[in-house]
Amino acid sequence: MHEWTREPLVAIADIRPSNVDKKSMPGEQAVRLCNYTDVYGNRYITENIDFMEATATQLEIQRFRVEQGDVLMTKDSETPDDIGIPAVVVDEIADLVCGYHVALLKPRRDRVAPGFLAKQLESTESANYFGRLANGSTRYGLSYGSIAATPIRLAPLAQQQRIVEILTTIDEGIEQAEALIAKTQQIKAGLMHDLFTRGVTPDGQLRPPREEAPQLYKESPLGWIPKEWHVAAIGALFSRRVERGVPGLPVMAITMSEGLVLRASVDRRVETNLSPEAHLLVRRGDIAYNMMRMWQGVLGRADYDCLVSPAYVVMRPGPEVDSLFSKYLLSTRSSIAKFKRFSYGVVDDRLRLYARDLLRIPLAVPRALVEQEAIAARLQAVDDSLRETRAHLEKCRAQRHGLMDDLLTGRVRVPSTKDSEHTASV
Repeated sequence: MHEWTREPLVAIADIRPSNVDKKSMPGEQAVRLCNYTDVYGNRYITENIDFMEATATQLEIQRFRVEQGDVLMTKDSETPDDIGIPAVVVDEIADLVCGYHVALLKPRRDRVAPGFLAKQLESTESANYFGRLANGSTRYGLSYGSIAATPIRLAPLAQQQRIVEILTTIDEGIEQAEALIAKTQQIKAGLMHDLFTRGVTPDGQLRPPREEAPQLYKESPLGWIPKEWHVAAIGALFSRRVERGVPGLPVMAITMSEGLVLRASVDRRVETNLSPEAHLLVRRGDIAYNMMRMWQGVLGRADYDCLVSPAYVVMRPGPEVDSLFSKYLLSTRSSIAKFKRFSYGVVDDRLRLYARDLLRIPLAVPRALVEQEAIAARLQAVDDSLRETRAHLEKCRAQRHGLMDDLLTGRVRVPSTKDSEHTASV
């Protein structure tokens, strides 16, 4: 630790708070803008980002031209927590200019590696500093003096580069996991559309589309559906439960996010001032939904016996519908659209779907339980894959957090790269 120093940011980087707006003006040169959202949403600025097109004056281009090895930092936001978010420029990007609400930092590379500077600005220590210095009431910002005085821990350049390599490797793993999750979610969305419009044959394969095999489909009040399916109201498939709660069971919040129905589990306990008897009893396999926000996806299938607040409606799948299948059936885009249409209210976040209206909504369902189970199994396999990837992602994020704390404070020493040069690269 004795080789480390602490310097104000202004001593190791040229600081240029930008005033380039998003307007396109006649007579100015066409440029691409690196705006607040580009910096906030990306740790690394690359050519692949879809930058906004605008114009700038020659003086603005000369001063705020973004180059490989620069570091960008958010300097204004609606909350103090979103200020001081950094990103390092790893590609040489033509005609890119730093936009308003962002500060352009040009590191002095004989003192600090750009990637190391970005990581130091991202550290907990820097975040706490920015939070204290941010000023404003409805919008918060950092003054030039506050940015300039930001204390930065500096290791010898060779160690800086090695730290950057370690943290960049972790970042790449996180990006790969995030990309895999996004891709899998797209695959699931397409699979759900196919499964709930075409269904599966006895051998577990998707039925051919109606255009290829019209003899396999029939018309219904909901449009074309497989011949082996029928249309039934939700009330005919589920029974509403009004059993009161009993002491000793956990109170759950059953929610859905990112288009995926999440299971109620012991990890989703909630605090409440109501007595257990005031809650509704949910048995494993039941479906519960919140009347106030049903169409937004506040719905879930319980994995455990639990309690929910009186704002929920509890439904138990009948003998004609598989419980796991029903979870996916009620979370399709077409089902969610129906829930919204049958809801009451003016503002989206205040719509209410009453049980009496939900129970009369028609849905298309396979008559055979074996087909329902096959559909649910296909989707459950995708969910299992998503769950594993999310667990890996959280593990990587936790590892990154620990390494950031250890490496950027000098608490854990790292060996220098053998071939490090006097001037560090990105």
